[in-house]
Amino acid sequence: MENLKLYSFEDILNETYGKVGTIARDEFEKEVDEALEAYRLGEKIREARKQAGLTQEQLGEKIGVQKSQISKMEKGKSVTLPKLRQIFRALNMPFTLDFGPLGKLAY
Repeated sequence: MENLKLYSFEDILNETYGKVGTIARDEFEKEVDEALEAYRLGEKIREARKQAGLTQEQLGEKIGVQKSQISKMEKGKSVTLPKLRQIFRALNMPFTLDFGPLGKLAY
């Protein structure tokens, strides 16, 4: 046990991707942020579906996709804007994109 050296997560990131501010590290951080946002979106889709009392299969039927596609979307994968809009419509929920100072776009 005397020969074991402990490394912090930051040390491992620095070794693997470079220090904060390097191109490789910035790209890695961006990918992580995007994956996290996709996951959060999928979780919201799942919550809304369950709140509406629908199974994945039922929601899929409403928007014309297989249950497996709904499962992928709920995991944050394969979510497109048109499908997201269809999901919101199928769940009778308002769908609005906020472009900040440019205004909002409601579907």
